[in-house]
Order: sequence, then C-alpha cells, then structure tokens
Amino acid sequence: MKRYVVLLQSEPVLARLSLIQLIAYFGAWFSNVAIYTLLLDMGVSATVVALTAALHFLPGVVQAPFSGVLIDRFHPKKMMVMTLVIEIICTFSLLLVRDTSTLVLLFILIVLRMAAASFYFTIEMALLPKILHVKKLQLANEIHSIIWSVSYTFGMAISGFVVYKVGVSAAFILDGLLFVLSLMLLYHLRIEVTMNPTSQHLAAMLKATLGYIKRDRKVFYLLVLHALVGLTAFDALVALMVHEYYTHVIATSLAIGLLHASRALGLVIGPLLIGKHMNNSRLGYLLMFQAAAIMIWAVLMPNFYLSLMASVLVGLCTTTLWSYTYTLLQHHTEPAYYGRVVAYNDMLFLLVAAATSMIIGLCADAAISLQVITVMLGLSFVAATLYFYWLRRHFELKEIH
Repeated sequence: MKRYVVLLQSEPVLARLSLIQLIAYFGAWFSNVAIYTLLLDMGVSATVVALTAALHFLPGVVQAPFSGVLIDRFHPKKMMVMTLVIEIICTFSLLLVRDTSTLVLLFILIVLRMAAASFYFTIEMALLPKILHVKKLQLANEIHSIIWSVSYTFGMAISGFVVYKVGVSAAFILDGLLFVLSLMLLYHLRIEVTMNPTSQHLAAMLKATLGYIKRDRKVFYLLVLHALVGLTAFDALVALMVHEYYTHVIATSLAIGLLHASRALGLVIGPLLIGKHMNNSRLGYLLMFQAAAIMIWAVLMPNFYLSLMASVLVGLCTTTLWSYTYTLLQHHTEPAYYGRVVAYNDMLFLLVAAATSMIIGLCADAAISLQVITVMLGLSFVAATLYFYWLRRHFELKEIH
C-alpha cells in the first residue's frame, strides 16, 4: 500500500484523476443496481436483462476506432470534460424510465452514457503512458483497478441498501450529483502533455494503426490476451442468479448489491496480495486460478451465503489480470500509437464483455442452467491459459519490472 501512496504524492495529476475516478465509479453503481432492480421488478425476460448488460459495453466497441484517432489529435482535458457533461445529462434522464413502455429510452440513455464513460476511460489510459514511467505506469494501472474495486465494493453494497430503502429514483439522483462533483474537480485540474499534431486524415490514421498492429503481431496477440479478461462480465449472470435462486431469501436489490460487493472485495484484496509479486511467468497461474474459482462458484451457486463467499474467490485475481495484461500491452506499444492502440484494446475487451453478457442471457432463455453456463465461463479461462503459454512460446515478452 505504501508504494501507491508514494506514487500519488509524487504525481499530483494522477492523484486528482484517481480521486475523480473514485467519486464517479462509486456513483455509477447506484444507477447500476437501480437499473437491474427496475428490470427485474418489470418482469422482463433473461434476454432483455442480458441485452441491458451488453449495452453497457457495446458503445465502446463501436466508437473505439474513431476515439483513438481523436485522442491522438486533441488535448485530453477538453474531451474528458465533454464526456462528463454527457454522463451527467444521461444519468438524470434515467428518472424518466418508469415501466416497460420506456425500455427504449432506457436503452438509448445507457448507450449514450456508456459511450461517454468508455471514451473518458480510453482518454485517461492513453494519457497515463505520456506522463508516467513504465514502472509507475504499472502501479497507476493497479491503483485504477483498486479504485474501481473499492468503489464497486462499497458502491454496490450501499446502493443495494439505498435502492431497497428509498427507491431507484434516489439512486439516479445521487449518481448524477456525484458526476457533477467529478466535473468540478476535473475542470480545475491542469494537465500538461505534449501534443503531436498530425496532418493525416481520419482514414489515413486508421489505416496506419491497422498496419502497425498487423506489422507488430506481438501487439495484436497482447490485445487478444487482455480482451479475454472481459469474460468476467458477470452483471447479467448475477441478476439472473438473484431471480433464479435468491428472491425467497433476500430482497432483489440487496442480493444484487451484496453479490457484486462480495466479488469486489476480492478485487480489492487481490492486487494488494499479488500485485508486487507479478511477472510474466506467474500470469499463467493466475489465469488457471481464475478458471478454478469460477467453477467453484458454479457448484456453490444455489446457496446464497456460499455463493457470496465464492464471489470473493472469483474476484481475487481479476484485478491483477486486468492491470497486468493492460500494462504489458502499453509496454510493448510504440508511443506514437498509444491512443489508437488503447482504443482498439478497449474495443476488443468490451466486445468480449458484451458477447459474454448476451451469451449468458441466450443460454438462460434456452433452458441451460446457470450453473452449466458458469462452468463454461470457467473453461474459457482454461483456454485463455493455453493461449497465454502459446504466446510466450512464440514471442519474447519484456518484463515490466
């Protein structure tokens, strides 16, 4: 923990961006729990729940090729301010969603809000390599993951209670107000980066990026490696688990909040225990641990309290897998392509996450049990482990340390 504190003290821009992350992410879970609670109360099908989960990821897929070009052409702060304004408007507009007749409005607002959120994230992840040394970059990625996990843990737990006590509207209002606070903190932040304006047109920049990825196959395979972590997109699975197994045990919003909070507890603890010991040779062990944890979760799923404990285990390695594979990609990418490669990376990651959400819903509607679906997700990480060992055998990966 000390190394994170030292880094934040020495890098004021990173410290302010991290505070903004904490506030914005914390608030986002209020809306998340409220949305899924509202859907389950409406009695929608598993496919609609899965589609809602997928829509949280798809905007990042569609906009990635263009967002990367914009990031490499324009100053990051202006674009970050713009995205937060869009998130504020969309969050307060969620108050208009009341019943199934407004489902289309809900889908539109989710798409717009997540497009802005995804763009903000890509801007920030492309900014960090420009202001931090590679060793600090790994720590910064870990800090980002820990912040996400901490806000996830407390945000989900508290929002489940808030939705249960005062309803979904209050959750949307609280989320919107926290985004307003984030915007105020960002507006007064001074971000100094050297921009390298290019005369290339959009099409030429896209072509150059694809040519670079094709030329440097290692970068392409690292893009795929990080994207596989998107198989941990469990939002739809958790909502369906609550509907299938737990509604007779506990209120819907509380069950959703506690399950996500339990997994997030593992996400927080994981990097504190594992992060400083990570290297390339140990990454394969983490992938196998992730596979085993998911399959244990599948076995214990019908029991709510055992499922809570298994959720902690499932989250234990996910944060480190995300941050380490992201740093590997950044470490092997030429600086001129940071923005565009990070954008394509987010596109693939979100595509895998969206596909995972949709497959969960479609399988559930096809009468495949949630336990079998979860085992399939665990086996996917076995395949990811084999892929990583293939990658190490055919390419030399530089150590981050």
